[in-house]
Amino acid sequence: MNLLARASIVGAYESPRRKANDIHPFQLFHEVISGALSHAGLTFSDVDGLCVTAGDVGEGGSTEDVIEVAEYLGISPRFVDSTDVGGCSAMFQVARAAAAIACGMADTVVVAYAACPRWFPLGPTNPMSWPVGPGASEMPYGISNITAYGLYAARHMYQYGTTPEQLASVPVAIRANAARNPNALMKDLITVEDVLASPMISSPFHKFDCCVVTDSGGAVVLTRSDRAKDLLNNPVKMLGYGEAITGVHVNQVADFTISPGVHSSQRAFSSAGLSPSEVNVAQIYDAFSITPLIGLEDLGFCKKGEGGAFVASGAISAGGSIPINTDGGGLSSNHPGKRGVFVLIEALRQLWGESPGVQVPDCEISLAHGWGGFFSAASTMLLARS
Repeated sequence: MNLLARASIVGAYESPRRKANDIHPFQLFHEVISGALSHAGLTFSDVDGLCVTAGDVGEGGSTEDVIEVAEYLGISPRFVDSTDVGGCSAMFQVARAAAAIACGMADTVVVAYAACPRWFPLGPTNPMSWPVGPGASEMPYGISNITAYGLYAARHMYQYGTTPEQLASVPVAIRANAARNPNALMKDLITVEDVLASPMISSPFHKFDCCVVTDSGGAVVLTRSDRAKDLLNNPVKMLGYGEAITGVHVNQVADFTISPGVHSSQRAFSSAGLSPSEVNVAQIYDAFSITPLIGLEDLGFCKKGEGGAFVASGAISAGGSIPINTDGGGLSSNHPGKRGVFVLIEALRQLWGESPGVQVPDCEISLAHGWGGFFSAASTMLLARS
């Protein structure tokens, strides 16, 4: 028996905020958890499990983040988890929440993320910049998210002939989805020419190849499946799940054309007994234009090296063979730091028919796929209504 089937996802909420000046991230945590509980028809008194990461810049926490957030919320959960693997942390935590429910450690668990990176005071220096330890090999070169992912894009272009125009088709398609989302930060339609004419940030990435920076937060609620049928929404079940990690240092990368999504997706599809052709819509973490492109290859929607042609064909647009990032994604809607919770929320909204962007009709199988670090971690979920 799939133990994850003992838990169902019953509520979700995304903050409409994109600029939350002078608001502490913990206030956003409270707002989004309240919203998710209301969406499910539950209250704080029902919550006996909490999963958060709040220890990075703009998240307001520190080394005891989950304790401090619980204190702020006024709850004393009997199960907590603060697994932090970067951007897909919330997705890892949802799997752990489901496992906790399956083995009786909790009945109702909230998984949440919130951050205010646009304004919240910066925290301590990033250990990756220290002149000693594992980061010392990269410190002299000023490695960053954009330069690291730029290396993946450059290698893909060199090895497979992927063009700047093909890369640009990713933010163009996702912006078209954002144009229909009233909460998206960027809603004006753009063209491939607009992307290529935007300022070069770190070759080969232009400005519109890069995610927006926003404040925001989101939360999802899981509960026992035997209880879920009595709540407000049609429960969503996890048909399959997989996760994988590689490493955090770019100087240790063995192949700049693949991600750990190769392994997480194989595990998810295998556990669900499904194939990519059976998926109706996919939410794929899009910090940069290259990340959905490599993701589509690694998830099996196209062959390795064919991602450029695939995204340029219109396959990822509304009405295409596999619409992606239907809310506008990180490239246009919101990206407060660890965007995995929003990837999952939009995958859920597609099943509930509640997308604020492009709603895929008759959606039965929804995929959520997230990354953390520099393709350092990956999480893949296959979801369906119960």
